Amino acid sequence: MGPRPFKILGVQQIALGAPDKSALRRLWVELFGLEVTGTYRSEKENVDEDILVAGAGAGAVEIDLMQPLDPEKSPKVHVPPLNHVGLWVDDLPAAVAWLGEQGVRFAPGGIRKGAAGHDVCFIHPKGSAELPIGGEGVLIELVQAPRG
Repeated sequence: MGPRPFKILGVQQIALGAPDKSALRRLWVELFGLEVTGTYRSEKENVDEDILVAGAGAGAVEIDLMQPLDPEKSPKVHVPPLNHVGLWVDDLPAAVAWLGEQGVRFAPGGIRKGAAGHDVCFIHPKGSAELPIGGEGVLIELVQAPRG
């Protein structure tokens, strides 16, 4: 294994799902007082999402409250309720290439623009016979940190 060509810089987001996000909004927006900074809706990803932020500056963490557009279709963004954890990465292409060489299984879709506008890529929750390393039941989103 060669030297790791990237660094994990911190937690970028926590994505929570429910069949109906109104209970999540009550807790996170009304009771915790977090501000809704945006929304995201995608038929392809079967998601209706509110984007919140906790904290400020480099320590800010995005909290995504998600519900499926159709609970019978995939992906099922509400199963499990802790949908995924996003991690800031300083060099996403290098991370994906290196991790792939180490046997990490990525979810379909490759590197692409995420809901917040950053390039993202997902590590599959489960490994496979040919790519044995996964998130051990947790979907992990790698997010390109802003340069600079």
